[in-house]
Amino acid sequence: MSAAQRSALMSRISSKNTGPELVLRRLLHAAGYRYGVHGVLPARQVAQLRSAHPGIPLRGGKLPGSPDLVFSARRKAIFVNGCFWHGHDCPVGQRRPASNTGYWNPKLDANIARDQRNRDSLAALGWESLTLWECELKAMDGVLDRAASFLGPVRILPGSPGGQDPSQGTGVG
Repeated sequence: MSAAQRSALMSRISSKNTGPELVLRRLLHAAGYRYGVHGVLPARQVAQLRSAHPGIPLRGGKLPGSPDLVFSARRKAIFVNGCFWHGHDCPVGQRRPASNTGYWNPKLDANIARDQRNRDSLAALGWESLTLWECELKAMDGVLDRAASFLGPVRILPGSPGGQDPSQGTGVG
């Protein structure tokens, strides 16, 4: 593949609203969970976190690492990571490019280190995080069970339309 072809290919890779992320969002929404996306928090919660933890930056009102799904009432966040970009322990994640290793190895190692720093910062803020991998979402093996176990039961707002049936899409996660 030429450098121009590689550049064109890489420029089309998105970090938000990826296929695996959208699959998980649809799955959790159908199960009755409600969430925010891309690490954005309500302004009141940002102010509380900033005053309680001044050493941890919340740039643009976002949690460290901008988690893909944010469950602010539960203080839980889910990252949906691409296996290659974040170094998952699967065949795709362990494969490193053979060309331009002087660029790729430090780049991928830095991604892994940054992910760990972000998880540590979330924990310091009193948040729990879960990482789901692209390969897991493709296979769908136990993804909903794993996410539901992490999140806990679906919460329903009192007096919400549809009563207590989360299958009606009225639950608040």
